[in-house]
Amino acid sequence: MAGNTFGELFRITTFGESHGEAIGVVIDGCPASLKIDLDFIQAEMDKRRPGQSHITTQRKESDTVKILSGVFEGKTTGTPIAILIPNEDQRSKDYNHLQDTFRPSHADFTYQEKYGHRDYRGGGRSSARETAARVAAGAVAKLVLQEVGIEIFAHVSAVGTIHAPNLDHNNLNTLLQHRESNVVRCADPATAKEMTELIEAIRKEGDTVGGKISCIIRNCPAGLGEPVFDKLHADLGKAMLSINAVHGFEYGSGFAGTEMKGSEHNDLFIRSGKQTKTLTNYSGGIQGGISNGMDIAFRVAFKPVATLMQSQTTVDKNGNSTNLDGKGRHDPCVVPRAVAIVEAMAALVLADHYLRNKTAKL
Repeated sequence: MAGNTFGELFRITTFGESHGEAIGVVIDGCPASLKIDLDFIQAEMDKRRPGQSHITTQRKESDTVKILSGVFEGKTTGTPIAILIPNEDQRSKDYNHLQDTFRPSHADFTYQEKYGHRDYRGGGRSSARETAARVAAGAVAKLVLQEVGIEIFAHVSAVGTIHAPNLDHNNLNTLLQHRESNVVRCADPATAKEMTELIEAIRKEGDTVGGKISCIIRNCPAGLGEPVFDKLHADLGKAMLSINAVHGFEYGSGFAGTEMKGSEHNDLFIRSGKQTKTLTNYSGGIQGGISNGMDIAFRVAFKPVATLMQSQTTVDKNGNSTNLDGKGRHDPCVVPRAVAIVEAMAALVLADHYLRNKTAKL
């Protein structure tokens, strides 16, 4: 299986399965002498871990990270950083009924077709459990970005048809406090209450619901990104679309920009002190594939979780029709836990391009 590595200079390789002994990540290219804050890394992991509230899967994982290499006396050595995250609460027997049966809208059928063999215990490598390794690596990337003042903030901006109002991103500390004050991780408290009630109702029905996560990256310098295939927004798009259950990515004005005239959409340049800025930000902080110094803004759409606590028709590996009853522990809505994953993947992209940009100027 290829495709387990992401990034060019700041590069990660994740490993492990949902019901294996552990999952983990190897980070290559992290600069030496970076102070590693284990409390910060663990706090990032806690935002993604299962069993954290009544509206998430009740699988109990502490997601305690163990750094095996690449750090000495609290600082990175410049060598590969290996991080291990033990799996503590597997219930593989819950998936015995899937040994010969394909779950609708899961990777069961496609994995079987591609490899001729699959780990049916929670989906194996296709499980969202793999994203814990990404969050661990993303936390290290965030530490790199903190050195240069780059901030990343994401929150749940929609669940089903409930949408949060546009927020003023000038005070990220306040938004962070609001986001962490509710289980759905929406930075608007009133909307968060509605979202939570909807998820609770959907869960009681044995159903699931999708949502959107909005992300803002502040203090990103102009010049990050490459002009052709490795455009900054292209790498951000790849990063987000690689997350389980993601079905859409848009940045800046996104699809709404197709309904505007060019005279409305153009971001006019102004001089503000010693900086060149734009009056508007329909470009989402990226022009020609390169950051322009404005806030980078994007949105990520997540489909409803495919596992329902309802009976569905499907087929087995021999092509016979059968009914499948949902079992196991699953999120009725993935977006509250996915906020940490979106931020982590954004951090990995930004850290990689930051290091690439430094190299280009040597």
